[in-house]
Amino acid sequence: MLIGRFLETVQRHGRKVAARDPFQQVTYAQLALAARALRRLALAEIRCERVGIMLPASVGGLATTLGMLWAGKTLVPLNFLLSGDELENVIRDAQIDCIIASRYFEQLLEPLPVRKIYLERVSLKRRCLFETFRRRPGPPEAEPDSLAAIVYTSGSTGEPRGVCLTHRNLMSNVEAAIAHLEITCDHHLLGILPPFHVFGLMTGLFLPVTLGTTITYIPRFSPQQVLEVIRHSDISIAIAIPSMYAALARMKNIDPADFADIELVVSGGEPLPAQVYHEMQQRAGVRLLEGYGMTETSPVIACNQRCAHKFGTVGRPLPGVEVRVCDPAGQLLATGQEGELQVRGPLVMPGYYRRPEQTAAVLDEDGWLHTGDIARIDEEGFIAITGRAKDLIIVGGENVYPREVERVLEDHPAVQEAVVFSRTDASRGEIVVACVTCKEGISCSSEDLRSFCRKRLAGYKTPRHMYILSELPRGPTGKVLKNQLKAQVGAGSRGSAAPGGI
Repeated sequence: MLIGRFLETVQRHGRKVAARDPFQQVTYAQLALAARALRRLALAEIRCERVGIMLPASVGGLATTLGMLWAGKTLVPLNFLLSGDELENVIRDAQIDCIIASRYFEQLLEPLPVRKIYLERVSLKRRCLFETFRRRPGPPEAEPDSLAAIVYTSGSTGEPRGVCLTHRNLMSNVEAAIAHLEITCDHHLLGILPPFHVFGLMTGLFLPVTLGTTITYIPRFSPQQVLEVIRHSDISIAIAIPSMYAALARMKNIDPADFADIELVVSGGEPLPAQVYHEMQQRAGVRLLEGYGMTETSPVIACNQRCAHKFGTVGRPLPGVEVRVCDPAGQLLATGQEGELQVRGPLVMPGYYRRPEQTAAVLDEDGWLHTGDIARIDEEGFIAITGRAKDLIIVGGENVYPREVERVLEDHPAVQEAVVFSRTDASRGEIVVACVTCKEGISCSSEDLRSFCRKRLAGYKTPRHMYILSELPRGPTGKVLKNQLKAQVGAGSRGSAAPGGI
């Protein structure tokens, strides 16, 4: 499905610029040629039906993604912010035997027990030249419900959990987003979201090639570079996470004139702080349209629109998406009442990879996905997300589960107990905070603990603030009172506090 739509786009817009990054620019015809060459590489050298991809938002990343799908492979995007141990867990769970990557990540990948193909070493220009003399293959015979990608997100225990997404899932979400946001082939997208997230995969790769837009990639986010691209290109749509907009709003030389050609500015991936919303409006002259989604929903569930916007909500559902709010017993709640948000439609995943029990826990027999998020829906259909039933922390768009960090801290020889939670942060949305108690007769420093975490966790998961306490507040049953603990360290405590950068 996805490749079929891409080839239709190539037929209509072959000479149009498809994508550019700081190093190269390709038309749709050239992109198709590169994808064909990479398809042939995959068929010749990759036996497993799943293939890992570790490439930044770039022309090469786009061509590789299309080439692998054209070869009938299932994509497994790999998060280059993870540690080697974390990546090894994902590789083992996904059962992949090959990764296509950039040499930029060679030091991270080399110790891993899997074959690596570095894009810079495959002589792509030569392969493209040979491909011009060969007959163009048709799209693979992929069924709509066959797997297109397995996108990993940490489970509530911090273990890797692969979200299975089909061609139908991704294609339906692309089409619904195009209709909902009124995007046309004449728009020019800014691509700054990493493609290892389904948000970046859908909006930065599948959406533009389905529609025939031009996309300009910035492989590594830099607010100054983003501003320069916006100033000197005809960018009309920007899609990013709030922490990126926060960084832009802090730029001293930002001017509303820079954003005069921008028609649509979408924020997603994490809750949008009111401060960021107002700063972007005041300093850049743009109104952020907040949306909401999950990896399990391909990912966009709802989004505000230019013609229908309500601050403090994530907008209305996309076409074809059903939503409802239920109480803990599963009973449907009335308009305006708070409960768990549930979602149904072609965007909902078929399940987690090789995890039937976890799938059954979130997907009921009628196809409703239980999101675990607390929400209310008003009389006009706007959805307000009011909390998270799970203890998920979102740091700059990256998911962190407290139990994962707690387990690492508890492995430290000096730590008796650890409790991890979030704290609101103006630049990153949320940051990780940890409180620990030490074993009797053993002491440690906050820096020792942070150093210990850095060796085992991605940088964004390492606690930004570490509090070493003599004891943790507990209720009558012995349960740690997390809210009381948050208040205690927020106002000062008897332990040592050591905030610091990661």
